Parts: sequence; C-alpha cells; structure tokens
Amino acid sequence: MVGKQKQFVVFLIDSDEYGADINKVTIIERMLNVTRVPKTPPYIKGVVNLRGDVIPMMDLRTRFGLPEKEADDDTRIIIVEVDGISYGIIVDSVLEVLQIDESDIENVSGFSNINADYVNGVAKSDTRLITLLNVEKLISEFIAT
Repeated sequence: MVGKQKQFVVFLIDSDEYGADINKVTIIERMLNVTRVPKTPPYIKGVVNLRGDVIPMMDLRTRFGLPEKEADDDTRIIIVEVDGISYGIIVDSVLEVLQIDESDIENVSGFSNINADYVNGVAKSDTRLITLLNVEKLISEFIAT
C-alpha cells in the first residue's frame, strides 16, 4: 500500500544527493553573477539581482565544509521562500523532482558531517539514499549572519 507522498527537488553537492521540499522551492535558475557582500562568512556568496529582486545567496558546498568549485554549466541556484522572503542556494546540479513515500523516509542523526539540525531524514529510493534538508533551519542560520 502506498502511503502519503511528498515531492522533493533532488540535487547534488559533490557526489552526494540531497532533497529540498518542493513546497519551499519557488524557482530553479542557472548560475547568475553574484555581487559579494563584505564581512560575511565564506558560505554567504553575496546577492544576485533576479528580475529586480535582490536575493541573498548561500553556497551549500562551502557551508558543508567541502572545497569551493567553480560554477559550470550544471551549477544551479535553487530559490526558496521562507517566511515570505526569497533566498538562493547554490548547488552543483539539479537532478530531478522526485515523489517519495513518507514510509521511505527515515529519521537519522549523526550520520554525516552536516549539522543534524539541517536534516529532516534520509529517503530510500531504489538503491539511492537522499539526504532531505530542513530548508527553514538552513535559512535561519543564513539570516542570523
């Protein structure tokens, strides 16, 4: 029996797959020119002008302690909305939108180098494991900087 399904935008950081609840995602864009903001942490890349809106940008690769990587044709910005405000999350590539049955999502703690507060669980899809991120928690730290 199929239980309640949720949809996630699945993306890559390095060779690891992550998912963000599609209800938080407003748009996915190719990489844009980022204007650096002085005196911010390294994972805050700056801001972009997206159709007249200034959007702050977070690089998840850097946030998760991975080495920086030059943007390429696969690099994407996932624009998410939290509390009515848009934020950009830079990822290595976006793979797909995936429906995942809630019964295939496991709560896991202390399994990765990512702060456990950022993780809602791990989804099993065929032979894949997808780390499901808590977008609100990621953004709340972003706002605090």
